[in-house]
Amino acid sequence: MTADRIDTESDQAQRAGSDPSRSLLARARHVDPRSYVVYVAFLLILVFFAVTLQDDGFLTSKNLLNIVKQTAPVSVMAVGLVFVLSAGEIDLSIGSVVALAALVGAIVLRDSGLVLGVLAGLGCGLGVGLLNGLFTTVLRLPSFLVTLATMGLVAGIARWSTDLEAVAVTNQTFANIFGSGSVLGIPVLVLWTVGAVIVGHFVFRYTRFGAHVLAIGDNAGAARVSGIRVDRVRVMVLVISACAAALAGLLYAGRVQGATYTLGSSDLLIAIAAVVIGGTRLFGGSGSVIGALVGSLIMGMLTNGLILMGLDANQQMVAQGALLLLAISLTLREPRRA
Repeated sequence: MTADRIDTESDQAQRAGSDPSRSLLARARHVDPRSYVVYVAFLLILVFFAVTLQDDGFLTSKNLLNIVKQTAPVSVMAVGLVFVLSAGEIDLSIGSVVALAALVGAIVLRDSGLVLGVLAGLGCGLGVGLLNGLFTTVLRLPSFLVTLATMGLVAGIARWSTDLEAVAVTNQTFANIFGSGSVLGIPVLVLWTVGAVIVGHFVFRYTRFGAHVLAIGDNAGAARVSGIRVDRVRVMVLVISACAAALAGLLYAGRVQGATYTLGSSDLLIAIAAVVIGGTRLFGGSGSVIGALVGSLIMGMLTNGLILMGLDANQQMVAQGALLLLAISLTLREPRRA
């Protein structure tokens, strides 16, 4: 009799485990609704501007495509920042890297051709990323202070390199590849955005390196004990971030067909806002490349909509700050403990 009852309870447990509805309910209990805030916010902002600006062409395919094109450099930088923040680090130098990479790339492009110009621009990102990583790991300095210092250092080099003068980009092939061109009717800036997000999402979610990044951000000590080479991963995430910023600089240079020391000057806060709004924790342990893309599009959509509404720059800053504060409150607020 006891055996029969045990068998019956076992069968019931197996049926419960194989019941799809019960399985979905069990999973739903463990879902954090804050991870979906960015998608809800995207839809609400889209609907708001679509209704209020229906006579101003906000919802036209041309304007929506323009939003994606304008946010392409920030979206690329946001992908790199996801790795840095998820590892528990931060990179404040990306805005300066954008300007330096654009200027160096434009100068070498003018003097030595397309291939060397692109390599020189990306090499700036590689060099700054290695500098940040080595100072952070070898000297055991906080990445916040290291990248704060290199932010000023790189910005100074960018200004000094051309004596505050802009550098024109006359190479049409470069402009077509990194800015104004299209493939099968799709703007290359959209393709760069999609490519960066696909590669970043795959590496972050489906590779050992991505798992190591999350493990270090969650608990660096435990990750080191488990055999993860913590310092190497920290260097790599800072290199990824700087190289993404360098690519963003080339995209800026290709789009505006020129480079100046002011490129990327306001992108640091926008990129960090996009990543945080997208669900990446500032203190490491979790992140989302797709969420960062949506966060970047929200920032671009907000700017575009406010311009169409006729708001001046000061009013736009107030609206963006309010949105960021609301998003951070909803996504980063820790649940109250009993």
